[in-house]
Amino acid sequence: MKKLSVLFAAAMMVLTVGTAKAQKIASMDYEQVLSQMPETKKATADLEAFSKAKGDDLKKQATAWQAEVQKYQAEGGKMTEDQRKAKEADLQKKQQSLQQLQATAENDLAQKRDAALKPIVDKLNAAVAKVAKQNGWEFVVESSAFIYKGGADATSAVKKELGL
Repeated sequence: MKKLSVLFAAAMMVLTVGTAKAQKIASMDYEQVLSQMPETKKATADLEAFSKAKGDDLKKQATAWQAEVQKYQAEGGKMTEDQRKAKEADLQKKQQSLQQLQATAENDLAQKRDAALKPIVDKLNAAVAKVAKQNGWEFVVESSAFIYKGGADATSAVKKELGL
């Protein structure tokens, strides 16, 4: 039994030494590189313009709806019960329509953002993979994930690969 436990311990030491080979790890500031890419700057400007246009349209419609509500509040006392109910139903329908338009605008913006950023992120990831292979790095991780970082920094190599 003692020989078996010694043999097991020896086998574990061999396995541990065999798997503990040094792995080459580099870190990089992914967000910094992404934000410096000209494609990202253009996509951000396009998304901001799209968002502003949608927001302006929603604001215009909301202002018109609020004006209608104020008019109803001012003149509601002069209406018959049936007229009030009809106007309240109309205002509620318009409010729901505004909420639906807002949800649609948010969804459109998210889809547009995803579509605009996907090729940019793919390009950055391809550059990271190429630089990692060139330098023999097995892993490239986000530098903000480390409390202490003393290894290789891939940020400048990736920037060079992208021409930044």
